Amino acid sequence: MRLLVVEDDKTIREFLTRALAESGFGVDASALGREGEKLALEGVHDALIVDLALPDMDGLELIQRLRAQGVTAPVLILSARRSVDERVSGLERGGDDYMTKPFAVAELLARVRALLRRSTPSQSEATRLRVGDLEIDLIRREAKRGGAEIQLTQQEFALLEYLCRNAGRVVTRAMVLDHVWKMRIDTSTNIVDVHIHRLRNKVDRDTQQPLIRTIRGVGYVLKD
Repeated sequence: MRLLVVEDDKTIREFLTRALAESGFGVDASALGREGEKLALEGVHDALIVDLALPDMDGLELIQRLRAQGVTAPVLILSARRSVDERVSGLERGGDDYMTKPFAVAELLARVRALLRRSTPSQSEATRLRVGDLEIDLIRREAKRGGAEIQLTQQEFALLEYLCRNAGRVVTRAMVLDHVWKMRIDTSTNIVDVHIHRLRNKVDRDTQQPLIRTIRGVGYVLKD
């Protein structure tokens, strides 16, 4: 599952990004409200963590702008503002939960998972992706094909999740580098090809119907 963190404090932002990634989440992060808005509108995020004291706009304004543009992902507000009125205002203006700083990362992770569980009436549909007989569980970080579990590294799982979220659509190497490895410059690296090769050996091994296909000169597609 993918999260968006909008937090201007570099130390907190980097700490959150690392803690969430170590817990199995894909993470996009920004220090600015307008950049966070752009990321939220361009990407697919399962939840957002938003600080209120952003340098270019108030976090509540950001949340309201996103809601007005159709972003329905749950929002955890993270703020030093501690008064009851501030918390109520945050919840009434589009936030789904509110945590004050300083915070315990274990509690933040628990709150994020709780938001993800209740963000849709059907938890199983919200936390699983399926393409043909391939199924990945986004909470347990497990993948299965035909009911048999596939052992994947963290990067392989992130790559498979990205392919599943874009099932039927060709993704380029640059897109994969950007979304999975956060590399936006060196597209000449063969890291994508290496991981695709390894992933294909695990996902399509011992099957008559391969799912991961290479579109020569363009990129890759996962298709039933």
